Amino acid sequence: MIFDTLKQRMGGKDQLNPMQIAHHTLFTAREKIELLHQLKAEATGAKTEGASVAYEPEEIDQAIAEVREGVESSVGTETVFKGDY
Repeated sequence: MIFDTLKQRMGGKDQLNPMQIAHHTLFTAREKIELLHQLKAEATGAKTEGASVAYEPEEIDQAIAEVREGVESSVGTETVFKGDY
């Protein structure tokens, strides 16, 4: 099956969770950061417009920091086939 976007790989917009993304074994660190930044932009935009958000930007920042810590400590540097972490 071919996936068009990272969101579709995670099962759709309704199933996104920042920590699940940060620990997902099939994503590279770059893909995780990209998806988390997209999620943060959506959450920040919704919050600015007064809409309710599923995840606070701070929670997403925490997930981004966790991915970066993993990269700095060489966790998740294996190929996607071996898993990220």
